[in-house]
Parts: sequence; structure tokens; C-alpha cells
Amino acid sequence: MVIGPDYVRELKRGEEDDVDALLRAAFSGPAEAQLVAKLRKSKAIAGEQVMPMGNQIVGYYALSYMIKPKGWLCLAPVAIAPDVQRRGYGKRLIGMLTEWARLSKTPIVVLGQPGFYEKTGFTREGAAQLHSPYPIDHTMVCGITDAPTHQLVYPAAFDGL
Repeated sequence: MVIGPDYVRELKRGEEDDVDALLRAAFSGPAEAQLVAKLRKSKAIAGEQVMPMGNQIVGYYALSYMIKPKGWLCLAPVAIAPDVQRRGYGKRLIGMLTEWARLSKTPIVVLGQPGFYEKTGFTREGAAQLHSPYPIDHTMVCGITDAPTHQLVYPAAFDGL
């Protein structure tokens, strides 16, 4: 009997369709799955992690290379299967990522709900002086200890979102 997800691991070749289905279910539409397809095609993805449970993938996130600032990553999308949401799996998934970012001093930016992401290690204070094409009040960072002034330039796959 499976009672919880397994470890978080890198996406394996052949699991792309499972991730696509997860993204469509978690977001009730194709936009995030299409974003991932564009990121993969443009080779902008730095890494994709999944959280398996039994024979299905219940959690996923993608990291992409920011155009500017160099060396920064962007987190999007993040998804947890609808039937296992609100069990702490998303917090666990992203909490491990923010700890890696802290230890490696790798800046990661995310656009999302502060109520969730701030519980996992992202801060709005660190993003307060950033300039972004997206709402700065929903922009957060991790992996840095100061509040730098940078212009955020996302991969082209994000254009039009």
C-alpha cells in the first residue's frame, strides 16, 4: 500500500506525457504544458524534477535559465496532482529546492502566490528592487541574501503569458 510520495528525482526520458497530463490536470488547461514544451524545444530548461507516488507522477517543477541576470534560474511551472493537494507535498517539493538554492547560492526567481512560496523559503523582500515584466508583488527569490537591483529577462517561451 502506497501512503505517500517517493523521493524527488530528475525527470526520466519517456515521462514527458505523464508530466503533460499532470500539468493539464493541476491547472485545468493546456497553458503550463505548452510552456514546458516551448522551454524544452528552446533548450531553456535547466532541470525538471518529479515526485513519484506508486506508478504515477504526483509532483513536478521545471527550472529554466534566465536570460538576465546571468546565472539565475526561474521556477515555473510547479504542479501537484489535484487528488493529493493540500497534504504538504508541494511545500516539501519546493522546500528541498530552496534549501539547495541556499546552500549552492543559486538565485531562483518565482512568480506565484506569496502565501505558499514564502513558506518554502522564497522571499518578496529579496525581489523588492527587481524590475520584471510580471507583477513584482508576486515575484519572489531564494538563494540570495541581499536585495539586488536587476532587470529580469525570462526565456522567450514566457512571452505572452
